[in-house]
Amino acid sequence: MGGIIFWTIIRTAILIPALWFLHGVIEYKHWWWFGVMSVYGIIIHPAAIQYRLFLRENKDIINNSLCASCKHFDKTAVLCMEYDKHPTMQSLPCEGLSWEPVGINYDEKKIDT
Repeated sequence: MGGIIFWTIIRTAILIPALWFLHGVIEYKHWWWFGVMSVYGIIIHPAAIQYRLFLRENKDIINNSLCASCKHFDKTAVLCMEYDKHPTMQSLPCEGLSWEPVGINYDEKKIDT
């Protein structure tokens, strides 16, 4: 996921000076359309495609692994937050020893009677 954001920032950093340069070359009314189309075609569309590929590649890990039901698992980054490692279908960062189900809080609750 970090690679998607990194390359989106790089493409943005290259596109902004290019559009600034083209501002003096292209007529103003055409420059706006060119700018909008280039932002979509160079920044937004490739990032959306990369995100779809990321979801497709990690679909099994997000839906069908033991980590998917653990409270330490971050689905957006496919990352075990406790061990700071990426799980795979072949290996789990904690090997199941630190697994805790999502939504269960083991802290004692105060009961007012």
